[in-house]
Amino acid sequence: MPRPKTMSDEDVLDAALEIMRKHGPDALTFAALSAGCGLSASTLVQRFDSKARLIQAALLQAWDRLDRLTLALAENTPKTPEGAVALLVGLSGDYGGIESYADDLMILREDLRDPALRARGARWRDVLSEAIDARFADTPQAPAGIGLMMAAQWQGALLWWSFHPRMPVQDYVRESLDRFVAAFTESTG
Repeated sequence: MPRPKTMSDEDVLDAALEIMRKHGPDALTFAALSAGCGLSASTLVQRFDSKARLIQAALLQAWDRLDRLTLALAENTPKTPEGAVALLVGLSGDYGGIESYADDLMILREDLRDPALRARGARWRDVLSEAIDARFADTPQAPAGIGLMMAAQWQGALLWWSFHPRMPVQDYVRESLDRFVAAFTESTG
């Protein structure tokens, strides 16, 4: 079968991300990507220059998608504490089962190693925190900084779920976040 002559960068980077998810970032080579997408290794080197730039481009594309998903959820969930839970549960849908979650942790390592990717993660943290804060604007009992606290609770719930994935991740996240919100919204009277 002949190799394709053209393929969008987006499709090539999707193939790169798939290799990283299945086999880890160290398995992503120009030869492996060539086999995965059908473009020659020399074409891929011309496009991306180095493995580090290829990984960065693939992960920046993943961040772009996460930004779009976060924005869509922020636009389509109510500005209530329940909406904050729905937003974070919606963000949990892409984690899948325990194997894919564990594989994605290997990719997170690459985000932490690269200053540009770390900065991208920090910007997303701020956007997410602000979106959650907006859902508590009319909740007098909500502590200052609730957005970042709830995002941290969400990340912790994902981690604790991974040690004992007895139910779908979205259900575990919802239960955890509902308890978190109830801790300061329920009447103590």
